[in-house]
Amino acid sequence: MSDLKLNDANQVVDNAEESDWAAAKAFFEQLKTNKPRPPKPKFAVTIAVSSRTLFNMVAERQIYEQEGVESYVAYQMEHENEPFKPGAAFPFVKALMTVNARLRELYPDSEELFDIVLMTNNHAQVGVRLINSINHYELTIERFCMTGGESPIGYLEAYMTNLYLSKDAEKVTEAINEGIAAATMFMPEKENELCDNQLRVAFDGDAVLFSDESEIIVKQSGLDSFFEHEKKFENKPLAQGPLKCFLEALGKLQRKFYAKNERLNCPIRTYLVTARSAASSGARVLKTLRSWGLEVDEALFLAGAPKGPLLKKIKPHIYFDDQMFHIEGAKELGTISAHVPYGIGQKYHKGKLIEQPKKE
Repeated sequence: MSDLKLNDANQVVDNAEESDWAAAKAFFEQLKTNKPRPPKPKFAVTIAVSSRTLFNMVAERQIYEQEGVESYVAYQMEHENEPFKPGAAFPFVKALMTVNARLRELYPDSEELFDIVLMTNNHAQVGVRLINSINHYELTIERFCMTGGESPIGYLEAYMTNLYLSKDAEKVTEAINEGIAAATMFMPEKENELCDNQLRVAFDGDAVLFSDESEIIVKQSGLDSFFEHEKKFENKPLAQGPLKCFLEALGKLQRKFYAKNERLNCPIRTYLVTARSAASSGARVLKTLRSWGLEVDEALFLAGAPKGPLLKKIKPHIYFDDQMFHIEGAKELGTISAHVPYGIGQKYHKGKLIEQPKKE
């Protein structure tokens, strides 16, 4: 009898909690606000950015490295009413917000939107200055993850992250090894005016959208063997690379505009900028994208020519490449660049094998 009473009592408590939750949810949904609410993560395209990519924190970083964490935190607290200056990812984040605004116009109730998460190993005390800076620039960033000196990589999957951007190459490599699209961001050496009504994203091909299987042949056997290989396997799709899933996410949002007959006015534009030659090795790339059900708006085959001048014309909000010498060339001409530390290209610089430290 006592067991029956206990079960009945538990049922009453559960019903009461459900009732309280339903009432709280109904009250929250009735609240009026001009600020858009973040979408549910399972529907969103989640972009996790570190504080040092979103904002320029070079001076603060020097304090941390030279004087230690206590002086760093004290400095941030003393200057918490001074907004940070924009960092490398700032224009990209603003462009994401532009796309969201257009999506909300066309689909007022949809939660298929970009969701920007601040993912940082900063201490919570620094959070006030970060929040003040975000509010100063009117950025729509509601989700934070501040790990107090610990690596935030373990939280990326929990936040359902589609892309992680950081200044820390080791963390980026760790994220890629966990199967999450990631890149190390770099500030351009000069500032170019960017499009303010369209998100422009440029990708390298091999070891970025695709695996490095073909690049391995170039490095180990030369171009002639590479051309023969690509011709032989033209109809065999390349394996996916670390950024394929992000292109897929962009394509999902692009199709929402196409469904409203907005293809020519779509606020997302994607570019493939590859060192491949079109006639000798381009068909396999395009057929691979087709086999995935994906497309890019523009495909630029440079046959080994420098990428910087073309990127200067495109003016992307972010450009992904696996080779640092391409990143360096893009930076010099004002392109916001993101290095993808993946594949055999990490062992080479400008085509030459980097000497590895001898094992003792």
